[in-house]
Amino acid sequence: MKRYEVILIGTGQATGTILGPLLKTKEKIAVIEADRTGGSCVNWGCTPTKTLIASARVAHMVRRAGEFGVDVPRQDTNYANVAQRVNSIRDSGTKGFTKWLEETVDFYHGFGSFIDSHTIQVNGEKLHGEMILIHTGTRSRTVAIPGIETIDWLDNKGILDLDELPSHLMILGGSYIGVEFGQAFRRLGSQVTILEASPTLVPKEDDDIGERVRTILEDEGITCITSATVTKLSQADEGTISLHYEKNGKRDQLKGSHFLVAVGRVPNTEGLDLEAAGVKVDERGFIEVDDQCRTNVPHIFALGDVNGKGAFTHTSVHDGQVFLSALEGGDKKISDRIPIYSLFMDPPLARVGMTENQAKESGIPYLVTTMEMSSVSRAREKDETKGMMKILVDTRDDTIVGAAIFGVGGDEVIGMIALAMQAKLSYHMLQNTVLPHPTVGELIPFMFDGLKGN
Repeated sequence: MKRYEVILIGTGQATGTILGPLLKTKEKIAVIEADRTGGSCVNWGCTPTKTLIASARVAHMVRRAGEFGVDVPRQDTNYANVAQRVNSIRDSGTKGFTKWLEETVDFYHGFGSFIDSHTIQVNGEKLHGEMILIHTGTRSRTVAIPGIETIDWLDNKGILDLDELPSHLMILGGSYIGVEFGQAFRRLGSQVTILEASPTLVPKEDDDIGERVRTILEDEGITCITSATVTKLSQADEGTISLHYEKNGKRDQLKGSHFLVAVGRVPNTEGLDLEAAGVKVDERGFIEVDDQCRTNVPHIFALGDVNGKGAFTHTSVHDGQVFLSALEGGDKKISDRIPIYSLFMDPPLARVGMTENQAKESGIPYLVTTMEMSSVSRAREKDETKGMMKILVDTRDDTIVGAAIFGVGGDEVIGMIALAMQAKLSYHMLQNTVLPHPTVGELIPFMFDGLKGN
C-alpha cells in the first residue's frame, strides 16, 4: 500500500490554491480525479459558459450595430465555430492543469472511495493518507417528471456538448444557470422558453430585481412562464419534445427541440463510501464541516461545493485559504466571508451581502437607496441603460448590509462595496472617496444621499 501525507479526492478550484503551499511542506501527495481536472468551473461552469456568453453578446451587438451608427451587412451565427471556441478555451485550461498535476504529485485518474478513514481505493489500488481532502463538487439535480426517461434531456454539462444550435430550447428553472443559457442561446438564434415554479425569475433575489430580469429577457424575445409546473414530457416525433405544464390551475403544452434541466445542484458524495470513513453528511447529502472545513473525522476535510457552504469558484478558493489557515493554526473562518456572486446575464446582476427580503427577515433596521442605470452617464454613453442599483445601510452603525448592482459593469463595481463591507466601513467613507469619471462606480457615493426608510 502506498502511503501519503495528503490525499486529495477531486480537483475543483481549491486545488490550485492549496497544492502550492502543501508542496512546500508535504513530500508525499496524491491527487485523485474521476473526470476532467479543474472541476465544474474550468470544464462546465465559468470558463465555457462565459466564453459562450461572450460569443452571444457579440451576436447581439452586431444586431444592434445600427443603433451606434455602424452598418453590418451580414448577421449570421455559425454555432459550430462558437462551440469550437468554447471547447478550445476550456480544453487548454484542463490540459494545462492536468500536466501540472502529473508533474508535481502522484496523479490517479479514477474514482476514489473510502475503505476506512485513512484508506482510499482507486483503480484497484489502496492508498493510505494521513490527511484526506474531499473536493468532489456538485452536479445538476435531476427531476422526477413523468416521461423524462423517454427523451434525451440536457443538464449544464450536456448542453455544452451540442454542435448544432437548438431550434427551440425549453429550460426548466429560471435561476442563474437557466437565465444565462437562455439568454445566450436566444442571442445565438434559438427560440427559448424558460419555465420557473416561483412567481418570479431568480427567486432568491428581491422581487423588483426578478421582474427586471424578466423584462430584459422578454425584450430579447425569450418566453418566460413563471408559477409553472412541468407535468409530463414525451418524444413527440424525431427531433421534437412535447412538454406539458400547469400554471394557475390551467394546463398547456409546448413543443421544442431540446430540454434543459437547471433546477439546482446536488453534492457528489455518492460512491465515496463516506460511511466507511465515519464522515457525516446532512439531510441533503452535503458533507458536514466546521468553520475551518474539517469534518467530524479530524484528519478529513471537505472543500468547495461538496460541503454546502458555497456554490461558487470564489467560495471554493476561499475554502482552500481557510484550510491552509487551519493547518498553520490561523483563525480564518468560513463564516467570516460575506456572500458575493454575479449572475452573468447581460447586463450582469452582481450581489453582495443581504437582499432586502433577507434584511427584513433578520430584523435589521436599515435604509435603502436605489438608482436606475439610465441615470448613469457611463451606461448612457454605452447605450446599456437597463437595470438598477440598490444598496442597504444598517441604521445602527452606517455600515452596508447588502447591495445589488444590476447593470453594465456591475460584476466589477460590486468588489468596491464588498471591500467596504469586509472592512466594516461606514458608507460615509465611500462618500468621501474620489472615483474616476466616467465610470459606473463613481455614482455609488452619491447614491447614499438618497437613503430612505423601508
